[in-house]
Amino acid sequence: MTTPDKAELQKIAQQVEISRERLQAMEQQIKRLEDVKLEQNNALRALKTIPKNGAKEIMIPLGSGIQILADIPKNAGVVVDIGSRVQAEKTREEAIIILQNRNEELNGIIDKLKNEFNVLEQYIVSLAHQFTAGVDNIQEDNAEIIEKEHPIESKEKIKPTKRRRKRGTELTLDD
Repeated sequence: MTTPDKAELQKIAQQVEISRERLQAMEQQIKRLEDVKLEQNNALRALKTIPKNGAKEIMIPLGSGIQILADIPKNAGVVVDIGSRVQAEKTREEAIIILQNRNEELNGIIDKLKNEFNVLEQYIVSLAHQFTAGVDNIQEDNAEIIEKEHPIESKEKIKPTKRRRKRGTELTLDD
């Protein structure tokens, strides 16, 4: 592999930054989908707890800690959003099936996004390693050039101490 120059390193750094932003967006999207799945699971659990014979004075949560008492007749249906803001009345059994199918679809989408997330994360790590190796190569090349140009001075400056990096003098992923 050839030693990357500063322009190539800047491109790698930009790719890392763009990929990190995409990774954050994917993470937020996964969280939103998991929230939807949780909401659907709560609705599914609520539908399954309603007895087939109906219920008297059942508490239905409205949100924010508020509930309403209601009577649910034996054959009461539920209103389900079937897409594009269209709602239809369905039986409780049909609503349960719809919610189960939606959850299966959501699980597939979430799994796919998590796989893409992992692949992108590995890509970012490989780019970061490539960037670090390129910076190290450039620094070694610069040290060799200085040593060739000023052999006496560079030998005097070389101490057997740890190699220290000054803050702000290194190429970073932001360059």
